[in-house]
Amino acid sequence: MPGNSFFTKQELERACALAPLLRMSCQPRKAGVAAFCDGEQAKSLLGMKFPLKWLLDKRTKGFAREHRATPLILPAGARAGADLDSAFLEFYNERKYWPRLAIAEGVGVFALGPDSREAAGAAQLFSALSSGAEPPEAASEDSAISLRRLDGRLSGKVVLVTGGAQGFGKGIADALADQGAYVVVADINAAGAEACAAEFAKKYGIGAAAAVRADVSDEESVKEMVQAAVLRYGGLDALISNAGIAIAGDLEEMTKEKFERVTSINYTGYFLCAKYASAPMKIQRGQRPGYTADIIQINSKSGLEGSNKNFAYAGSKFGGIGLTQSFAMELAPYGIKVNAICPGNFLDGPLWADPDRGLFRQYLEAGKVPGAKTVGDVRRHYESRVPMNRGCAVADVARAIMYVIEQQYETGQAIPVTGGQVMLR
Repeated sequence: MPGNSFFTKQELERACALAPLLRMSCQPRKAGVAAFCDGEQAKSLLGMKFPLKWLLDKRTKGFAREHRATPLILPAGARAGADLDSAFLEFYNERKYWPRLAIAEGVGVFALGPDSREAAGAAQLFSALSSGAEPPEAASEDSAISLRRLDGRLSGKVVLVTGGAQGFGKGIADALADQGAYVVVADINAAGAEACAAEFAKKYGIGAAAAVRADVSDEESVKEMVQAAVLRYGGLDALISNAGIAIAGDLEEMTKEKFERVTSINYTGYFLCAKYASAPMKIQRGQRPGYTADIIQINSKSGLEGSNKNFAYAGSKFGGIGLTQSFAMELAPYGIKVNAICPGNFLDGPLWADPDRGLFRQYLEAGKVPGAKTVGDVRRHYESRVPMNRGCAVADVARAIMYVIEQQYETGQAIPVTGGQVMLR
């Protein structure tokens, strides 16, 4: 949305500051969905002094009651805290339903609901009101949109996964969506991200996932990535900082350009993602004391011990654990837990198994495994080093992520998922 919106960057920033407040207040006892309505119709309301009158002029008051279409009007400068909660409660006490639409003067229109299905219906209702069309029919119980899990371990949580279009990232995003999370798939491969989001929508229901192109080494791209997540769902509960690359090589052959490329994605990219993802999390905590959020870096066992002829990667991952511990101390007062998951080798993923650029090929050519003649020799060497005698699987990491999110006490930890290959002292 940020790249092709009807709204200016400054207007979108205001919407991103308000959306998490609305999300935490629009439903009793849980976080809902507060989707920002983009488009000419929503944009036109910004210049109107009495947007409620405009809506009711379009439709009769009886129509508004029948379709629960009366919006909650928030005056310019609406702030967090009890005042916002009171506005929602007063609306409910008067009309006996929670508002489906909120119009924030000077900001825009938000479609509200307990879940993405209800919010999507509210957005369609606003479009119908604005255009004079017939109101949308409610989705049938057997429609794809009703497939969203309400009993999953992560039901209703908004989770952003970087590097989510392939390999570990895609597997993680899939597993979290299966447990009821709204997953934002972010990847530099925009087509791949869109394909993943479409696949998840088909499997788990419309609204289960959204896609955004993101280059985690570029600050503006990261900022727009987080904005897209917040504008789509109203907030952010967990960041999975997964995007990363590995370029192997010894001191003689490693170039400064290659070294800095690894650092810019694995280390600087993690910093940028944490910087911008923590902003909506802080806003949500301010509106709901006791609320907790998570920043989780997918690190590596190479962040726990050195890696021969792979120092660029290992160094970036060691640095990532330093960032994790430091972020954890800074963000704990805001209820944001920061932890790192350190997987063992994902031997079946493209990072290792790509026939042309994978680490099996790189390590063979770099002579990292003495006596290895083929990539199969390299693979068997790495399997033999694991007490569990296999590589790490996506399911192993997904279980660790869900544990980290569900637990409420640990922060600043680097959690090995290595099959016993690396054991903490």
